[in-house]
Amino acid sequence: MRVVVVGAGAIGAYVGAALARGGTDVTLIARGAHLRALQEHGVHVVGEREEFVAHPSATDDLAALAAADVAFIALKANSLSGLAPEIGHHLRPSAATVWAQNGIPWWYFFSEGGPLDGSTLESVDPAGVIWASIEHSSVIGCVVYCSTELVAPGVIRHVEGTRFAIGEPDGSRSERCEQLSAAFAQGGLKAPIEARLRDQIWLKLLGNATFNPISALTGSTLGELGDLAEMVALLRELFAEIAAVATRLGVSFPVSLERRLEAGIAVGDHKTSMLQDLEANKPLEIDCMTGAVIELAAKLDVPVPRLEAVHALVRHLDHLRAHRR
Repeated sequence: MRVVVVGAGAIGAYVGAALARGGTDVTLIARGAHLRALQEHGVHVVGEREEFVAHPSATDDLAALAAADVAFIALKANSLSGLAPEIGHHLRPSAATVWAQNGIPWWYFFSEGGPLDGSTLESVDPAGVIWASIEHSSVIGCVVYCSTELVAPGVIRHVEGTRFAIGEPDGSRSERCEQLSAAFAQGGLKAPIEARLRDQIWLKLLGNATFNPISALTGSTLGELGDLAEMVALLRELFAEIAAVATRLGVSFPVSLERRLEAGIAVGDHKTSMLQDLEANKPLEIDCMTGAVIELAAKLDVPVPRLEAVHALVRHLDHLRAHRR
């Protein structure tokens, strides 16, 4: 199996390094100083759990996708529209694509089976560019339960978690998912195949659409969000609003909302990806998370006033960031 990782940042490089360690033929697509470090020294993974170095191939050329059996897409969701046409152009018809983005994925309503089946969300896929660029049958969904940080070019800090839940959009158990799950296991990761992956998407989104924007607004780590009872109460109310939207779409949460809230705070001294992006002066990943939930809430006539307030605040923060560069 030949795997090409598009967007070999904190998550992508970690996955690529683990797969390469397990014997998979891996190519990482990155850029800048990070790419040079990958080419010269490989991927150096550090963390309390383990430390290792892997040496997959690395390039900045998307044409490398032409050789892929599997393309693992670890780009930020807000960059997909700009790159999807080129990604689709290079992919072989038989290639699988694994989408490891935060929030509601662009493919969510492909083979979903509900009243919104076949539709797209403007907040996630403006003008349907991704939908039109990628062969839908190639899609394998992925929910990332792993925290990593890019601490220096070529150096990835693994904070916690090794689980990458995967699944076909129609819930079937395919041979390609079996092969991918086995490759992850050989690299020391977990990739359980989920028949109801959308339940996992919303379970992850509960945290992404709350912890991420509030951490960016306040500068808090996940653990610090649990310091004040008032903040925990607000998070609990936001969870309830998001869950109301998910329930209207037929989602069943595999754990209680309270347990999900406690588990997020228990991660402790970790900066969310949105806070990391803010500190690095990068665009914030907003629309696929709070924006998508608000768009769905409007379609389903579900009130989400607290989430709308958080969304407005974090969009304003991103606006200020962009204009102060």
